[in-house]
Amino acid sequence: MIYVCVPVHNEARTAGLVLWKVRQVFTAFPREYQLLVLDDASTDHTREVLASYAKVLPMTIVAHGERRGYARSLEELLRLALQRTDRPKRDCAITLHADFVHSPESMEDMVKHLESGADLVVAELVEQRGRVSRALGLARRWTPRLLRVAGLRDTVSGFLALRLIVLRQALRRDTTQFLQTEGWCASAELVARLAPHARRLDAVPAAARYDLVQRPSRVRPWRQLLEAWRARSVIRAARTVVALLLIAVGLHAQSDTASRTDSTRADSSTVPSMAAMAIVTPPAPVAVPFPVGERLVYGARYGPFSVGTATMQVAGIDTIRGVEAVHFVFLIDGGALWYHIHQNLESWVGRHDFRSRRFLNQTEEKGKAWERKFEIYPDSGFYREAGRDTTVATVADPLDDAAFLYWIRTVPLEVGKRYQYSRYFRPERNPVIVEVLKRERVGVAGKKWDAIVVSPRIPNGGGIFAEKADARMWLSDDSLRIMLALQSKFSFGQVTLKLKQIDSIKENAASPPEHP
Repeated sequence: MIYVCVPVHNEARTAGLVLWKVRQVFTAFPREYQLLVLDDASTDHTREVLASYAKVLPMTIVAHGERRGYARSLEELLRLALQRTDRPKRDCAITLHADFVHSPESMEDMVKHLESGADLVVAELVEQRGRVSRALGLARRWTPRLLRVAGLRDTVSGFLALRLIVLRQALRRDTTQFLQTEGWCASAELVARLAPHARRLDAVPAAARYDLVQRPSRVRPWRQLLEAWRARSVIRAARTVVALLLIAVGLHAQSDTASRTDSTRADSSTVPSMAAMAIVTPPAPVAVPFPVGERLVYGARYGPFSVGTATMQVAGIDTIRGVEAVHFVFLIDGGALWYHIHQNLESWVGRHDFRSRRFLNQTEEKGKAWERKFEIYPDSGFYREAGRDTTVATVADPLDDAAFLYWIRTVPLEVGKRYQYSRYFRPERNPVIVEVLKRERVGVAGKKWDAIVVSPRIPNGGGIFAEKADARMWLSDDSLRIMLALQSKFSFGQVTLKLKQIDSIKENAASPPEHP
């Protein structure tokens, strides 16, 4: 199903013609569609025009008693489309203006891009037909430059097609008012909030049909430029929020996939070897060497912006099902403007065999909280998630997400070599590939360090170690192998964790406390 969302205010001259043109497009290009039209307190004859077309078109009309503006109207229509769909991965929505500046014929090309695998398609109005004032033309050229979104030239067209699963994922992060700006700025904000959740973003060229518009433009050019200048912080905050969120989600993406598919599914894909690098699988260490009390504090940055902190800590020694286990804790805390996230990843690994026994993920985001807990049984060869009765096979020497960040500090790493590990506790996500790239000097935590630069990736997984993320990790070139920095790329830019502080390290207690 294609939901065509059309916000309308005082468009009696063109609204009916636009709706009829949509019908012609989908008659020649047969697809199931519905028109969702919102009349934002029109004072002309728009209501009567819409009512007459509703008799012959598959159309739902929503009416506002008082004017709420373009952004609120558009958001309401998109939420209505999401509410109606029962197949958000397949169904899509198209946003369309009712003044004819958007050419409905472009919808066919946009839908074809979605059907070929895109999740978000933006029609860029790169061609102008008809004349506009010099001031309006200037504002139209400069506003997209002030409100940039990676991969797009025109962020303010307001003409886009999106798979509804992308909208659902974006709205899941924003339970209050989704769009904070108005007019052209709202169009750019919508793209900025949707784009990071889209696996593929495409742009298609389209023409701005000012020659067909039947009323003067409501845009005040100089005021629009001023609003765009002010809206830069909102667009930037939208990107910052996603950056912080993807740091958090990426660290446990291998155990918290969106589909939560059965882990018993085998994955037969292989990774081609590289001629210049030998694949080496060194033996696993037999004990955890890190002392209780080690605490590493990192600052998270997205470009020049600080978006939070992260902490790695060896918290203590516990006993899990009669086995001494070292307790690792990885905390992420931060936010931007109205947004806040706190995530706690905890791992318990055997003190003498470095195999995961328990993995916990607790997340609190904008007042909502959820938890996933895994009990891992390496001796029996399976794991179980809390709340699920089924058991799933695991690997011989399992590691979870947090444990892997510590374990990689213990294995021999030689520059120019490529290592392949099959230790992730969900077998279908293996192997984990680590390439040792080079040595270099880095400055973190108030000093210069000799570092080994490695490139970790999980070809069958996602998150910060996905193949396309091109992750880099800097480890101190000494016996401690402290993680000095972690860098990963996303569609919207690069995110970096840098070491800020190393807290005091205490020796392991001779007689660790017992916990049931």
